[in-house]
Amino acid sequence: MIENKSEVKEVAKLFLKLGFTAFGGPAAHIAMMQREVVHKRAWVSEEHFLDLVGAVNLIPGPNSTELAIHIGQERAGWKGLIVAGLCFILPSVFITGFFAWLYKEYGQLPELQAFVYGIKPAIIAVILAAIFPLARKSIKNTELAIIGIVVLFLALFGINEIFLMFGAGFFSLFLAGFRNGNFTRLNGFYPLALFESWFISTDANLNYKLFLIFLKIGAILYGSGYVLFAFLDTELVATGLLTRHQLIDAIAVGQFTPGPVFSSVTFVGYQINGLSGAIISTIGIFLPSFALVALLKPIVKKMRSSKLMSAFLDAVNVASVAIIIVVCYLMAKDSIADWRTILIAIASIFITFKFKNINTAFIVLGGAVLGYSLSLI
Repeated sequence: MIENKSEVKEVAKLFLKLGFTAFGGPAAHIAMMQREVVHKRAWVSEEHFLDLVGAVNLIPGPNSTELAIHIGQERAGWKGLIVAGLCFILPSVFITGFFAWLYKEYGQLPELQAFVYGIKPAIIAVILAAIFPLARKSIKNTELAIIGIVVLFLALFGINEIFLMFGAGFFSLFLAGFRNGNFTRLNGFYPLALFESWFISTDANLNYKLFLIFLKIGAILYGSGYVLFAFLDTELVATGLLTRHQLIDAIAVGQFTPGPVFSSVTFVGYQINGLSGAIISTIGIFLPSFALVALLKPIVKKMRSSKLMSAFLDAVNVASVAIIIVVCYLMAKDSIADWRTILIAIASIFITFKFKNINTAFIVLGGAVLGYSLSLI
């Protein structure tokens, strides 16, 4: 019991830190977690970390949040599952809630663009530092290398990441079954997916509406935060609950606050129905992630113990790494545009690779300070 309490405290301390410092979106969050739980703390092996990354990409919801929840469960059981998720989510929710209050009171957001300007190139360095060991571990043979290259090029052409991961997995599964001459050992595995099943009455209480809307989105949404904003446009802007200008400002908040992009929902809920709307919306969007991760754990172990399912998971891992590389490339293309951002990127990459044990929070904060300082020139 004492050991368990100690492990829960370790989980809380780590994910609270990441909750305040994990800027840059899911790819950057995963890179930070990989450095913290694989290299610095050795809570999980590189291979198992890759398994978790691949597995959370196969279920709906915010991938980096689900990865945090899963790591917490691995380290400290069901208490760790809850603590890791809350500690990773809540800092972003509170910061976003503060901006939501400012926005509703004064009609505008504070000027933070100069800091974001420097954070983005620094985040790219964090991702690059994590992706190399992940790539080395995931590419176990020539077949997987080819799958990774094909996925990388298809991702560059904008093919949906879910199609790419499932496609890579089932292609590898087919090859493994063909080599073994046996497709009967799949043990009834089916990808976990949920579909829309809620009807929202126009006469229902507004908070009840919000809860059902965001519970539905959290349970069925695949992809990045930008997919979330497309859902919000359909569910809220088209129905008149939110203006498109408010949605655009919610996207901006999601970009310059740490933690999961899904915390933008806190901002949206606050604009629609104040504090209670913010709380209800936040609970709704994140609640499915806790349930899905709890269901996922035995499936991951079962997959890895089966030769055919292991082949499936290996291919999904390679595809995940390829997609993260493409995300990094697109981030660099958008954010490294002048001599200042080039300088920040080079300095961040040098420090990250030279001092491998440096806390990623210092890289992110250093990029923010440097971006603000250079913007004054």
